[in-house]
Amino acid sequence: MEEDIKFIIITGLSGAGRTLALRVFEDHGYFCVDNLPPALIPKFAELCSQSIRRINKIALVIDIRGGGFFDHLFESLKTLKSMGYTYEILFLDASDEVLIKRYKESRRRHPLALDRRIIEGINLERKKLDPLKANSDVIIDTSHKTPAQLKEEIVRRFIETEKEPGLLINIVSFGFKLGIPLDADLVFDVRFLPNPFYVDELRPLSGNDPQVKDFVMKWPESQEFLDKLLDLIQFLIPYYIREGKSQLVIAIGCTGGRHRSVAVANELAELLKKQGHKVIIDHRDENDSRGEKSEP
Repeated sequence: MEEDIKFIIITGLSGAGRTLALRVFEDHGYFCVDNLPPALIPKFAELCSQSIRRINKIALVIDIRGGGFFDHLFESLKTLKSMGYTYEILFLDASDEVLIKRYKESRRRHPLALDRRIIEGINLERKKLDPLKANSDVIIDTSHKTPAQLKEEIVRRFIETEKEPGLLINIVSFGFKLGIPLDADLVFDVRFLPNPFYVDELRPLSGNDPQVKDFVMKWPESQEFLDKLLDLIQFLIPYYIREGKSQLVIAIGCTGGRHRSVAVANELAELLKKQGHKVIIDHRDENDSRGEKSEP
């Protein structure tokens, strides 16, 4: 057996981007299989380890299309682990509204809604997938992501970390009006800071603009918050690493996700980079106009 064979299990809601995710892994040298019955995973691992062509990176899409076979997934993963193989579970999620829109645009039927409404199929699928989601290593909400953005995030989270092992810190700025990121490990609310939205010349800008950054960071409470936040993260990182965590998602939220959260996320990222940490940043809602129509 090749002990360094790595498995990525791609799963999640139908319509959330599993096919695109599989293509990304395929483009980066993974041996990919779509809709493999879970009971065959251990046998498939054996075949890969015995193949003449060395296969050490494998991505599998496992979902409810397998019907009753899907119920054996946890049992198969437990067997896989006992055989000495490592795996990570990537769970792709999206809001009901977005999933319904995607199905209507594609004119395809939801696999659990062949004789019922789409929303009923989505609700049933969520219920069946809840235990798997709770045990996933990475959860990506694709509701507001373009295909290019989803591809970029997968590359950052999986492909780049193959070259640079260690804890990857992903800082996400977001707007509470648009929902908390599903994959966040730590969530911090910066709505207590003075809001640039109410400064006419700053409202059209974002936290990436120097004028907004200077406004947000000039207040004593901003600096004190960053100091305390950095101290907390420094305290937590060694313990996350000790527990085997490879990725830490820190979400920084304000009302619309355009001004304060972006500025604070950028500042935090720079401070962590100076300490030698590998940091990537994602301003989820910076360009989403829904969050900035009205701010309290």
